[in-house]
Amino acid sequence: MGVLGWIVTGGVLMSAIALVGAVTLVLPERQLKRILMPLVALAAGTLLGGAFFHMIPGALSAGVPARGVMLWALVGFVVFFALEQFLHWHHCHRGESDCRHPLGYMILIGDGLHNFLGGLAVAGAFLVDIRVGIVTWLAAAAHEVPQELGDFGVLVFSGWSRGRALLFNVLSALTFLLGGLVAYHASFRMDVTFLLPLAAGNFVYIAASDLVPEVNKPRNLRHGLEHLGFFLTGALLLYLLGGG
Repeated sequence: MGVLGWIVTGGVLMSAIALVGAVTLVLPERQLKRILMPLVALAAGTLLGGAFFHMIPGALSAGVPARGVMLWALVGFVVFFALEQFLHWHHCHRGESDCRHPLGYMILIGDGLHNFLGGLAVAGAFLVDIRVGIVTWLAAAAHEVPQELGDFGVLVFSGWSRGRALLFNVLSALTFLLGGLVAYHASFRMDVTFLLPLAAGNFVYIAASDLVPEVNKPRNLRHGLEHLGFFLTGALLLYLLGGG
């Protein structure tokens, strides 16, 4: 399978992950919350593992100067910081302290932009090296599962019907495929290796800003050790996938 095939397949599969929200239709809320936090910790570990063990080394191997790699990683971090700040401000009317997540359409707009940029980044990884693309996709997918569960729940809480929430969640996820196709066609006109460190900065931001804060204040020692264990498992899996 060629690079375009990998990009399209990865985009379709990533979009299909949005269907995981249907799990909330059958699982009791208490059980859903019980599995969600370990998944968040696992996702944080895989995102950081993907950034440090695959994407940054992949960019260096592709010939991007070390200073350029660090610069693009910082740009990736700042872009997602700015995106989240804008969405938070737009929904919360200049940042009310008790407002945490944008609801309804703002969730979908934010998720669509996030998925589009993620599609650019993962496609950039595939264009540099198929193996780096696969592990980058796996790290991104690990993050998408708890995110899509959360987004679906927020949409339903906002008053959407479950069927409508599921449909629009999938449509929002399709922007991942769109981003991948844009990156592929752009690669014929420009060097897209900068997308690897850009994505690494994105992954570091999501893990450090959105995921770790959700699991670093456990209710008790047992939950804390469980979250740490899942976090380390995610990081270790990505390390081992890199041949470490």
